[in-house]
Amino acid sequence: MKLSSASLGLLLASTTSAFAPTNTFTNTRHSTSSTSSLSVFSPPGSAGTGANWIDPSAPVNTPQSLQKTLAEALKGSSFQKRISILGSTGSIGTQTLDIVDACPDNFVVDALSAGNNAELMAEQVMKYHPKVASLSTPEAADKLRSILKEKGCTDMPSIVHGADGIIEAATVSTADTVVTGIVGAAGLLPTIEAIKLGKDIALANKETLISGGPVINPLVEKHGINMLPADSEHSAIFQCLQGVPPGGLRRIILTASGGAFRDLSKEELWKLCKEDERAVQKKATTHPNWDMGAKITLDSATMMNKGLEVIEAHYLFGASYDDIDIVIHPQSIVHSMVETQDTSCIAQLGWADMRLPIVYSVSWPHRLKMPYKPLDLAEIGSLTFKAPDVEKYPCIRLAYEAGKKGGTMTAVLNAANEAANEMFREDVGLGFLDIPKLIEGAMEAHKEDFKDKDVTLDDILSCDAWAREYVAENTKNVVKGSTLLL
Repeated sequence: MKLSSASLGLLLASTTSAFAPTNTFTNTRHSTSSTSSLSVFSPPGSAGTGANWIDPSAPVNTPQSLQKTLAEALKGSSFQKRISILGSTGSIGTQTLDIVDACPDNFVVDALSAGNNAELMAEQVMKYHPKVASLSTPEAADKLRSILKEKGCTDMPSIVHGADGIIEAATVSTADTVVTGIVGAAGLLPTIEAIKLGKDIALANKETLISGGPVINPLVEKHGINMLPADSEHSAIFQCLQGVPPGGLRRIILTASGGAFRDLSKEELWKLCKEDERAVQKKATTHPNWDMGAKITLDSATMMNKGLEVIEAHYLFGASYDDIDIVIHPQSIVHSMVETQDTSCIAQLGWADMRLPIVYSVSWPHRLKMPYKPLDLAEIGSLTFKAPDVEKYPCIRLAYEAGKKGGTMTAVLNAANEAANEMFREDVGLGFLDIPKLIEGAMEAHKEDFKDKDVTLDDILSCDAWAREYVAENTKNVVKGSTLLL
């Protein structure tokens, strides 16, 4: 028997209760759990795995998400989406525009925001004709106006700047999807405002959920938007979960390249840090596999990037921290895996190309034909995996501790890391091993003011600002040779 698209959709809607497990998730979103202000549930059949699963922000793991995925898929790949790109001149932004170039019938650019690169922004405005163009400073905005006038721009966008400008780009009325390619906590406020207007989020900004998870997840549910991961690991998990029924997920396995120091032992790394810190700084900001921004590249070297991804995976997919593992995979071909209740493992593979996860985040659940090199396993030859050394990479331990603590602690972890990362890259004399010391010090000091119930956006922003101040002040002590008190 053949079913039309409409009939198939109606059939799914009418039979959801038939395929949903009888012991489906208990929705207690207003739970006062000591570990999180979000709801807590146990997936059916997950005996022996961790407690404290939460409602996912990504459209997975629920009967409603299955319905939504099928409904979107049945619309066909002739769709057109209007997008706003936050961070358009950075790595994520420029690669998103590559996708727009490859699929001009599917995507229209309505807004762009960036830092101070007025020259590149001008090129993007001339090519994509956005309604809004935002830069960080008024000087950069003025420069953009001048360049566009010189180029004879006849379709001048609204040129704005600063934090308000980013929000204007994120909330432009015509866009239905916002690509959050801004690095750091700066992406939190514009993402929240976009969610409130019902816009889908192609999430490339980890900090949105790491710092703001207790606030973001309830907003996602309230406004019914799709939170679609655009980074490689979470996109892989998201893709692997397509079609996995409610209660089917047992464990998440995040793969990590190992960063710049993956081939050094703990002893070799620490010796290098002691003997030639500047060489360590140079190597730490060069990634062996991926072409990423400087901040993320350094986070990869400290493995904090993977620790942050553990926290993000918790909020995106609802898994307990005890059910999220990390494995070192130097080839970066297997981007991550999920284990289902029957212990089957499902993996997503592809070249180390950020355009692959980005295109799925803006086209989900469709599969657009892209002009990229197909994966050739014979060319790769072999894939290897090993457990991470948590003594060599203390940031992994710190991320798990902050995640399990929940509440405002993850905002402190993220802000302290962001500040220490920046100080290290500015070459003020901060050592590579000082980064986790500063983060741990901030977490320890925050315990007096820690909050895990009824966490608000103001709480998160306040903790973020405090953690940055803590790192700035204690960096002076480290550089002067003082002992950092933990």
